[in-house]
Amino acid sequence: MLKFILIIISLPVLERGYFTLARRLGIVDRPNARSSHTHVTIRGGGVIFTLGVWLYFLFLGFRYPWFLAGLTAIAGISLADDIRPVPNRFRLAVHFIAILLLFQELGILSLSAWWMLLAGLVLCVGIINAYNFMDGINGITGGYSLAVLLPLCYLNRTLGFVNDGLPWVVAASVVVFCVYNFRRRATCFAGDVGSVGIAFILLFLLGRLILRTGDLSYILFLALYGVDSVLTICHRILLRENLGKAHRKHAYQLMANELRIPHVTVSLGYAVAQLSISFGLILLPTGWHWAYASVVVALLCVAYVWFMRRYYYLHEEYLRNIHNETT
Repeated sequence: MLKFILIIISLPVLERGYFTLARRLGIVDRPNARSSHTHVTIRGGGVIFTLGVWLYFLFLGFRYPWFLAGLTAIAGISLADDIRPVPNRFRLAVHFIAILLLFQELGILSLSAWWMLLAGLVLCVGIINAYNFMDGINGITGGYSLAVLLPLCYLNRTLGFVNDGLPWVVAASVVVFCVYNFRRRATCFAGDVGSVGIAFILLFLLGRLILRTGDLSYILFLALYGVDSVLTICHRILLRENLGKAHRKHAYQLMANELRIPHVTVSLGYAVAQLSISFGLILLPTGWHWAYASVVVALLCVAYVWFMRRYYYLHEEYLRNIHNETT
């Protein structure tokens, strides 16, 4: 208990220490055409997620060394990218290596079906990058991550799929980050190191849960982000856009930018919706999980399509105004 208290006390100290370092090194986010903010803000505050995991290992023992190695690698390259752009091929190579280390920790790297490993590798890298793309307004990464972590903490009490202290330490680090980010004018942004790092952590916890229960439907804990990300990609393909180009076409971005709904309101809405979906799954008998998951995904898809059909014209008007201002 004393060690856990020391970790909790250390987290805000480390976060404030990073702020001081970031200001000196100029690790800041400057507004651009894709941004939903208007002020220069410290970037990379989400490094606290990885630091929290390191504190857990230092105080409570090195229980998952391959996971820690993968997290350190993927967070390290992401922090480097926050400081100065890293070539995509190098960054993605580190992502794939980190996922292989994660698979080693989960005990699935030795599977004989190589195509399953390849599919899992591509899926996990896709999830991590989708989580990164969804980090665009104040509070959404912290709020949504808590909405995923709380059900995991709840289930871990009875299923014991991971050491009990780890998800709580991660949740505490997210709370510390939210103190500075879940507000109208954020003190810091998560940065790639934050969104990519927390996505990697959540994949590890979800992987442990799925392997412990044999129930793949727990991937529904990422349903809202998944539907928004996948359908936004499909939308951009229909528009024949370059998928590698920055944009602000996600549903949450239209809410915050074109509809001018406060960032914290949008972020809270996403978090509450995902929390409700997750606990709905938990409270149902296992035999109903896939039926429930199918209904939820279908409803989210319908809601996304309706929202875009109703409000996307506002984003088109914004693009026309930007074009007129630059010509």
